Amino acid sequence: MMDRLKKWARALKRDVHAVYLASLDPRVPWYAKALAVAVAGYALSPIDLIPDFIPVLGYLDDIIIVPLGIVLVLKLIPGEIMDEHRSAAALALDRPVSRAAAYAIVGIWVGSVMLAGWFAYRHFAA
Repeated sequence: MMDRLKKWARALKRDVHAVYLASLDPRVPWYAKALAVAVAGYALSPIDLIPDFIPVLGYLDDIIIVPLGIVLVLKLIPGEIMDEHRSAAALALDRPVSRAAAYAIVGIWVGSVMLAGWFAYRHFAA
C-alpha cells in the first residue's frame, strides 16, 4: 500500500513539472497553457491556499485539487507532447518554485481577512 502511494506521489510531482514545461511549449493551445500555468503555479507554490495545519482541509487541496487540475490539463494537451515533457521532467534534477503563485495566494489571504474584517465591522457597528 505504501509503495503504491509513494509511486503515485512521485508520478504526481513529475506530472506537475511536466505540466509546467508544457505550459512553455508553443505547440500547446493557449487555453491549455492558461490552465497549465494555474495548476503548476498552485502546485509549485511554497504556500497553500488552505494551510496544511488546518485539520483535514489542509491536505484536501493537495490530495484533490492538484490531481484534478492535472487530469484536466492532461486532457487538453496532446499525448505525444505530454510524453515528451514527462520524459524531460523525469530527468530534471531540480523542480521550479512559483513565487508568483505564492504572492497571489498571500494576496487572496490578505483580501479574505480584510473582507471578513469589513463584514464584522458592518455587522457589529450597526
